[in-house]
Amino acid sequence: MPRFSGVDSEVGRLRAVIVHRPGAELKRVVPGKTGKLLFAGLPWAARAQQEHDIFTQALRDRGVQVLYLTELLQDALEYAPARQQAITAALGSAMLGDGLAAQLRRHLHGLDPEALTEVLITGLAAGEFPGGRGAVYRLLGASDFILKPLPNLVFFRDPSVWIGDRVAVASPAVPDRRLHAELTGVIYAHHPLFAGSKSLYRPGLEPLDGGDLLLAAPGVIAAGCSPPGVERLARQIFDAGLAHTVLVVPLGHPDRRLDTVCTVLSADTVLMRPAAAYSLTARVLTPGGEEGLRVSHPQPFLAAAAGAAGLDRLRVIQTGLGPAPAGREQWDDAGNLLVLAPGLVVSHERNVATNARLERCGIEVITVPGHELCGVRGGPRSLCCPVSRDPAPLPADLSRTSQDALSVVAWLPGARRGRVRLVELNVSSRFHDDHTIVTICGEIDLYTAPRLHSELGAVLADGMPTRVVIDMSGVEFCDSTGMNVLLSCLRRVRERGGELEIASPKPAVRKILQVTGLDSVFTLVDDVSLSRPKPAVPRN
Repeated sequence: MPRFSGVDSEVGRLRAVIVHRPGAELKRVVPGKTGKLLFAGLPWAARAQQEHDIFTQALRDRGVQVLYLTELLQDALEYAPARQQAITAALGSAMLGDGLAAQLRRHLHGLDPEALTEVLITGLAAGEFPGGRGAVYRLLGASDFILKPLPNLVFFRDPSVWIGDRVAVASPAVPDRRLHAELTGVIYAHHPLFAGSKSLYRPGLEPLDGGDLLLAAPGVIAAGCSPPGVERLARQIFDAGLAHTVLVVPLGHPDRRLDTVCTVLSADTVLMRPAAAYSLTARVLTPGGEEGLRVSHPQPFLAAAAGAAGLDRLRVIQTGLGPAPAGREQWDDAGNLLVLAPGLVVSHERNVATNARLERCGIEVITVPGHELCGVRGGPRSLCCPVSRDPAPLPADLSRTSQDALSVVAWLPGARRGRVRLVELNVSSRFHDDHTIVTICGEIDLYTAPRLHSELGAVLADGMPTRVVIDMSGVEFCDSTGMNVLLSCLRRVRERGGELEIASPKPAVRKILQVTGLDSVFTLVDDVSLSRPKPAVPRN
């Protein structure tokens, strides 16, 4: 059974997703009895299934593995602990009273995995539970639901999001959506496909939805959720070394989701409604400070996102039909696209103007129908949870010139017109005792970082040393793009039980490590020749 590598961006080539094909739960929607719908109106089940099948086939045609929630849940429910967890979650969402809850628990435990999965998703009406008894049961009408169906489950972006090799299972503020997250958590906790997966978040904590989170760039997470949820998630992310920056983005309305406001199209391009692009603000969270987190003053979202990713600016491709309404009615704004690979997106066919604009910008657009499935929840991105993407490409891509030593030359604009300055990066590696020493000389920035990424990848692929020491005594400058490369390398080494150390950073580089809080993430050593690591900065 394959194992998935995780997700470090919204734009790396997509390898695998989880979806939920809409089923009988859509036919059981009763206004006022099935909770708050994320559809524009009462859904047409057959058409919704047809649209979903076209969408998933488009993914398969591009080499994406499509995993179905129903099949995963059935597999997981073969295990007794998973059954117990799922049934407990379902009863906790039903509020039935002790007597009827006990009867329902016995009934659910008697079902096989397929039947139990069907009941958990499509619901159970009182008339379908002939063994019920007691006052609560007798007071219910035959069509009243003991367990409500889950019609919103098709929008599978919200129950969870992968950040690196770890999963954050949502903690929805809306009671009707909590079971979505609980069942998703059952799959990650008990399905063999995700054995050993580590969790960043879980239901029952402060409110957080998958649609609140964007992987803006490797090492940079944007969050539109509540401040308590952001704080808890940020601490988890920083402690795990999965990111160096979290951008907190107030959205101004409780029903709005960040993924419907901004689609990351590439390392330096986003798709946004103009009014939102230039009015959104963000506060920057980084590790450090007296309480473990530094919080910046509000600043423009685009500027904050670009700075955190090591870019001068982000290019904005405009979308939308005009000013957004105050609520969540955003299904006509052509946002929330799904990126399959750099320069390749899935969009609803109805977004004629925006699709044409994207194609003029050199982006290939795969169109799918979006009538029943667009709703108030957005576009194709809302229908799936990516569980595996290739590492995100950096904005530049230079070719490797040597196996043993690497020299990259980048020409950058100088301070005066007509002048350029030369930036050179040399990278070499050697084995010493039980570890590998990688020596870097020059400057690490947007232009030279891709080659550093390539060289470190070659070192890690060659026998996977348990200890990697990066000698930065010759590095004059390292921006956040370079830090992203080092963080990615650190994560890969630690996944395999190893350690990565940074040796002899110069004052300018050490200052960047301290400002970003990465001095508490990396192990710093004073001298590359030390046989045992000696932290240059006390670690908590």
